[in-house]
Parts: sequence; C-alpha cells; structure tokens
Amino acid sequence: MVGALGRHLALAGFMGAGKTTVGTKVAELIHRPFVDLDAEIEARHGPIPELFEQSEPEFRRLEENVLAEALAGPDSVLALGGGAVLSPLNRERLKERAFTVHLEVDVDDAWERVRGSNRPLARSEHEFRRLYESRRSLYADTAEAAAVDPEGVLLAALGIRVGRGERPAVGTAALIADERVLELHPLEVDGETHHVPAGEAAKSLDVVERLLGELGLSREGTIVAFGGGSTTDVAGFVAATYLRGIAWIAVPTSLTGMVDAAIGGKTGINTAEGKNLAGSFHFPQAVVIDPDYLRTLPEEERRAGIAEVVKTGLLAGREVWSLPEDEMIRACAAFKAAVVLSDPYETKGRRAILNLGHTFAHALEAGSSYRVRHGDAVALGLLAALRLSGQATDDVEELLRPEPVEADLDAAWAALKRDKKGEGVFVLLEAPGKPVVTTVSDEDARAALSALIRQ
Repeated sequence: MVGALGRHLALAGFMGAGKTTVGTKVAELIHRPFVDLDAEIEARHGPIPELFEQSEPEFRRLEENVLAEALAGPDSVLALGGGAVLSPLNRERLKERAFTVHLEVDVDDAWERVRGSNRPLARSEHEFRRLYESRRSLYADTAEAAAVDPEGVLLAALGIRVGRGERPAVGTAALIADERVLELHPLEVDGETHHVPAGEAAKSLDVVERLLGELGLSREGTIVAFGGGSTTDVAGFVAATYLRGIAWIAVPTSLTGMVDAAIGGKTGINTAEGKNLAGSFHFPQAVVIDPDYLRTLPEEERRAGIAEVVKTGLLAGREVWSLPEDEMIRACAAFKAAVVLSDPYETKGRRAILNLGHTFAHALEAGSSYRVRHGDAVALGLLAALRLSGQATDDVEELLRPEPVEADLDAAWAALKRDKKGEGVFVLLEAPGKPVVTTVSDEDARAALSALIRQ
C-alpha cells in the first residue's frame, strides 16, 4: 500500500507542532474529513485539563476509544494528541489503519507556542523540554515519514521525496532507464539494467514486449524507472503488467517528470490511435526527485517542464514559476499529490482538473504524428483553454511564448474527439485557482484548435 492511499492520514507530534493547523489545511486540499482527537474528546467529555487532573489513565483510555472510532470511519486526516503514541494499542491501530506522519517542531518553537496555555503538561519549561526529549524517538518509531509543513505532509503521503542527492533505496531491482540519461548520470541497482529510447519512442508496444521478455525479476523484485516522463510511463506500465503487477519506484530526471508525469500512478503507452490510450493506474512505492539531474536537461525539455509548472500555477492560483527551483518543484509536486490523493483513480471528477490544456495538447501531438514536442503542445493547449475561459493569457504568452505549429487539423480534431478524457469535456478556468470541468461546443472547440495550427 502506497502512503495514505486507501488509509487514514494521521499527524503525530509534540505539543505546539501545529497538528491542527496543518491537518486542517491538508484535509481541505485532499478533500477528506478532518478529525482533531483532542477536540473530539473535549466535545464528548469536557475540557482536557480537567480530565487530566481527575485521572491521566482515564484520559488515555478515552483517547484510545476516540481514536478507535475515528479509524473505523471513512478515510480522514487525523490530528493526534501529543501523548497518543504512548499507548501501545494506539500505535498498533495506527500501523494497521493509517499512514502516520511525524510533524516535527523545534522545542524552542513549541514552547513559545504553548507557554501560558492551559495545557496540563506545559506548565514547567524544564518538564516540557524533558518530555519533548523523552517522546522524540517514540514519534519517529510510530511514524512512517516526517514533515514540518502541509507541503511536506502531502509529499510524504504519496511517497514523494525531493532533495539534492536523493537516491532510491531498493533491494533486488531492475533498472529501466533512458539510455541517454544513463550515460549522463550513471545509476546502479542491485540487479539488471534495461535501456529504453529517449522520449515518446519509449512508449510503444514493441518496447513493452521487449522489456517483458527481458525481465528476470520475481514478484518480490522492484522496477526502478530512471528518466523523463516517457520512461516512467512505460516502466510503470511494465511494472503494472509484469507478473500481474510488481512494485516500482520512479526517479524522474526531467522537469516535466518531477512536477507532473512521475507523480500520480498513471502509466501508459501510445497507440496509432492516440497518446496514452493503453495504460493502468499503478502507483509507485516512491518518487525520488533530485533537482541536480536538471543540470544536463536540454533547454527544450526545460521549456516543456515549465509548461507543466505554469499549468500547476494556474490551477493553484499561485505563481509557483517565480519560486527558486527547488521550492518550485516541491510546490508543484505537492499540489499534484493533493489532487491525486483526493481522487486517486479518477472516480470523483477532481483529478480531471490536471488535464488543463492537455486535451488540445494531445490532439496537436497526434495531429503532427508526434513531431510537436509535448511542452510546446501543452503551452498551446493552455493558451486555448484560457481563451475559451475568457481569462488573460499574459502569463502563458510571456513565460512559454507559444507559436502555432504544423499539424493536420482533421487528424488533430479526430484525436481530440476520441480523447480518453471524454468527448467535448474540457478543463477551463473561472479564475486562476478555480478550475472547472465543462463542455465546449464542437464549433468553439474546433475553432480554438485551428488557431493553434500554422495555416
């Protein structure tokens, strides 16, 4: 099971860590109920300081009962009390039914936040600091990941690690790598290595058939996908189908992969009829993002990634493209993680917003027999979506400078009509940060598509 998919997301940590504040924000972003255990206890049994004064063992028993009830309910974001992890029963229940994140906090910051409050264990600074030290290892042992803010929680909840020098930790594995990337950035695994061609050429049935024939892994093995979005797409698809599905890890090396393609569990290959028409939802056990790989990224590939960054910014209503590179990648990855966690398998409609601009983009790619680069197609698709939305196109035009491309209009239109997202369905913007999935008439859609093709 990957992260918080199909499980509760629990936040554990010391007093003053901000579990309620962070938990409320995360629950809002992933569209899950938020349960504050301390608030639930007080609503049912009265103020915690009074309960604590009467009997700490009785309070802990009430805490166990409230947590058990919460864990028996629908998948939620849970803010645990600071001492909830003291109970072996609570720890066992969390292990079985939740993905627990340790929300870390510096002891000085924690004390400043709670001093002068009515918390029964925050009356003496000396005792507060002693308690902090005594619980640190317990939080770490209980949690499966650690974070300090909402973005960090979202990334952890989908198994995403972002950092310079990050590398996958695996046992027996098969490395499926973009042959060009592997020359630039050697990566070794304990097992076999398989090369795939660069770019969209990797996403073919011929490549899949070859890989399935070459792999010698058992069901306990892991595939490591090393390359751009096309590599993670095809390697994830192979992982989903080899021996009816084995574990895999994505190590994206392109900006597009880091902010979008490698995140979310969608795997796929292209067919003669269109892009990504054969695929599967198969979530990677981890997505390991090292921005250092971008130092050798060709300029046209960086531009493709920036198109996905702009898409994310328009959806989030935030100029993420203005952030320093590492922060930009982290923000985009966290945003996508939040959307995916809210709708992992596209059954609720929320995840569809990630297709902003992509219905037109995929049509342009197919209409040009994939001669148009994905990033250029996305830039044009965003331009079309904003025009249909009646929104300003300044950011897209200034940052991406899209120009009409050569493509067959009839072939592009046919691809758009059979797009996997559903005929006539488009993602538009009511305003930045307010996407809407809606329909567009054939007349308007074809006119918008035509404007993207060089006449």
